[in-house]
Amino acid sequence: MDKTSENLKGAFAGESQANRRYLAFAHKAEEEGFPQVAKLFKAAAEAETVHALNHIMVMGVTKSTAENLEDAVAGETFEYKHMYPDYLKAAKKEKKTQAVWSFNVADQVERVHAFLFKKASKALKSGKEFAKADYYVCSVCGNTVEDDAPDRCPVCASPKEKYFKVS
Repeated sequence: MDKTSENLKGAFAGESQANRRYLAFAHKAEEEGFPQVAKLFKAAAEAETVHALNHIMVMGVTKSTAENLEDAVAGETFEYKHMYPDYLKAAKKEKKTQAVWSFNVADQVERVHAFLFKKASKALKSGKEFAKADYYVCSVCGNTVEDDAPDRCPVCASPKEKYFKVS
C-alpha cells in the first residue's frame, strides 16, 4: 500500500473516531447543562463526518449497493464471530464488568445487523423491491428493529421509550 493510501485510511479512522468522540462530548455537555457547548461539539462532529466521507470516497471503498451490503454482512459477521468473543474473553479475564456489558450488547446487536443486511441483500438479488419499514434503535445498547420498537429491548431490557426512530 502506498503512503497516500495509508494516510487516507488513517485519516478516515481518525475523523470517524473524532465524530463519535465529539458526539459523546456533546451528550456530556447536555447532561451538565451546557447546551451551547453541546451544539459546538455536534457541529464539529458533523464536520468530521464530512471529512471522513471525503476520505472514504477518495479511497474507493464505496461500491454498488449489492457489494456494500455484502461488505456490511462480512463486517458484522466478523465482529460477532471473532472480534467481540475475543474482546469479551479478555474483559472477563480482567474482570472489567462495564467492558463485558458493552462488548456483550454490541456482539448481540451485530448479529441483528448482519441479519438485516442479509435480508436486504437477498431482496436486492431477487430483484424484488426491498420492503418498506421503519427502523428503531435502542439508545442504550444499539439494538435495531424494524417497524416498531418493542415494549422492552430484548438485548438490554430498556423500555420502549429508549428507542428512537431513524429518519
